[in-house]
Amino acid sequence: MGSDLPKQFMLIQGKPVLYYTVKAFLDAFQDVEIILVLPELQMELGKEIIDGYFSGANIQLASGGETRFHSVKNGLSLVAEESVVFVHDGVRCLVNKELLIRCFNKALETGSAVPVTECRDSLRLITEEGHVVLDRNVVRMVQTPQTFHSKLLLPAFAIDYKERFTDEATVAEAFGIELTLVEGDPENIKITSPVDLAVAESLLINR
Repeated sequence: MGSDLPKQFMLIQGKPVLYYTVKAFLDAFQDVEIILVLPELQMELGKEIIDGYFSGANIQLASGGETRFHSVKNGLSLVAEESVVFVHDGVRCLVNKELLIRCFNKALETGSAVPVTECRDSLRLITEEGHVVLDRNVVRMVQTPQTFHSKLLLPAFAIDYKERFTDEATVAEAFGIELTLVEGDPENIKITSPVDLAVAESLLINR
């Protein structure tokens, strides 16, 4: 992003990105409990956002870990009751109620729900021998919230960490959980660059 300020604390229309992400879950579910996982150095900023915008909401803080796997594991340690667990990127601030409910219902039905979207770009696979064209019609782009029943996800995160664990879906698969894919949302973008921030601001204004 070209800034020392982490992406989730950058402002859109005068409010931090993280505000919109948290609010989406609070608006979708009256009884939602949020576990906000942040690096130790960002804890105070996180507390300021919670106190400033969500006083009275059921939000806990957890410390991040060395990798995404370890951060999620730390957050899962605070899941006290059997539940449906959403694991969501804090910088996907455009997630909407329809997608959240779709993931929730499918996870209740099958135990898992991983949102994906179609790939619109041409793809090439780089190999030692060169590169080959991939059929984009059989490729899907993975989003969050990756959603699971707690009785499946918590035991999955008890296994040893592997470098190939890039998200919760890869951990669940390694544990033997069959994944259910659900339709994602093209607007559910992950903010990783200044262009993404500008797009997110435009979409939020239009909403």
